[in-house]
Amino acid sequence: MNKNAAAFVAKSTIKAQDLDHRRKINFNIGKYNAAVPKGQHQFPDLMSVREKAKNIKWRAIEHLDTLLEQFEKQITARGAKVIWAENANDALAAIEEICKAKNCTSVVKSKSMVTEEIHLNHFLESKGIESVETDLGEYIQQLDGEPPYHIVTPAMHKSKEDVAKLFANKLGVPGGLTPAEITQIARAKLREKYTAAQIGVTGANFILADIGGIALTENEGNARLTTAWPKTHIAIVGIEKVLPSVNDLPLFWPLLASYGTGQQVTVYNSIITGPKQPHEANGPEEMYVILLDNGRTHLLANSKSREALYCIRCGACLNACPVYKNIGGHSYNTTYSGPIGSVITPHLKGMQEYQHLSFASSLCGNCTQVCPVHINLHELLLENRYESVLEGNSSLTERLAWKAWKTASLHRKMMNLGNGTLKNKIVNQLFKKWSQHRTPLQFADKTFNELWQQQTPQNPS
Repeated sequence: MNKNAAAFVAKSTIKAQDLDHRRKINFNIGKYNAAVPKGQHQFPDLMSVREKAKNIKWRAIEHLDTLLEQFEKQITARGAKVIWAENANDALAAIEEICKAKNCTSVVKSKSMVTEEIHLNHFLESKGIESVETDLGEYIQQLDGEPPYHIVTPAMHKSKEDVAKLFANKLGVPGGLTPAEITQIARAKLREKYTAAQIGVTGANFILADIGGIALTENEGNARLTTAWPKTHIAIVGIEKVLPSVNDLPLFWPLLASYGTGQQVTVYNSIITGPKQPHEANGPEEMYVILLDNGRTHLLANSKSREALYCIRCGACLNACPVYKNIGGHSYNTTYSGPIGSVITPHLKGMQEYQHLSFASSLCGNCTQVCPVHINLHELLLENRYESVLEGNSSLTERLAWKAWKTASLHRKMMNLGNGTLKNKIVNQLFKKWSQHRTPLQFADKTFNELWQQQTPQNPS
């Protein structure tokens, strides 16, 4: 077992027994589950909408190269600069170069999972540059020194009492503040950061190929302030976020809102097509778009698993997953947690190091059921397991055990040997590691074959 797998087992074991953690996350996911059906009512035929969205993303991923080039041509024509980053180091090097050119000492940043993926905050701080999260949930997590817990709701695991205590400890404000008071304090603190920052950093929910723009959707307005106040705007985007046309947004914005938060549409929706133009009164003087690969083309090259690139980062699969709801987001020790994280992380960061995530699943299929673009997540988890074994990542003991299991399963007489009690004793002693983190295997007293023979009348001789 490698160190990543060992850390996952250790953290998940602790969290699974933490009843207070389970209470908090179940409370927040319960509110989500109550809101989502209301948001979905806007779609008369939800299944058709999901299939249409999946087909659009299929077309986008199948023509990713030409669509990204089209995007670059369109947005550079309006003065933006596009940087192609093969990995996190390339992206960070480009950002450092921009920061040096601007004599940057302060950066404001809106919510972006891709910046978490490249560990941007830590990098900027190591260069003496202040990087401030402006999304309230991300700001809470940054104050607490923690990464986001959830793709959409970064501080889902914290109660309002936890946040009040954190603000009192970190900001010196009175304890026991209400959520409204906490929000006002964060607002006052962050407004000062917007006006002082030289650079604003965002991600993008979608890349619009036909018009050369990025689409941002949010509920707090912090992304708009991040792109409006600083003189330089850097958008860091995974290459899979592309949509063929701006005309796809009337489908994808409501779909993302419904599955992400239960809204019909989020409060602030923006399309940014470049820096401030000569006839415009405000906006950044310069805009850079960093198109990040960072392993995505490895996933693209996999004809079976490339479907995972359709993901629109709504977080629905996390909220539906029984494993995530028991062990929480931090146990995964990856940027992307839950079912989608378990599918893509082994391809982005290496199957050998992260194959254990694909095995940490009940395969109940609930993630596939709730995915707005109908990604077959549970089947992709199985595909990862298969690929992992083909690559030789399974142990000799495991291979021998499954060979013995297969041999017994294919021979009826072997399956019928002994009663359920004897089989339980032998198998659970043989597979001790299996029952360390699972309930012991339980065999029926009689096999189906034995029961069938009892029920079927014997032909007269």
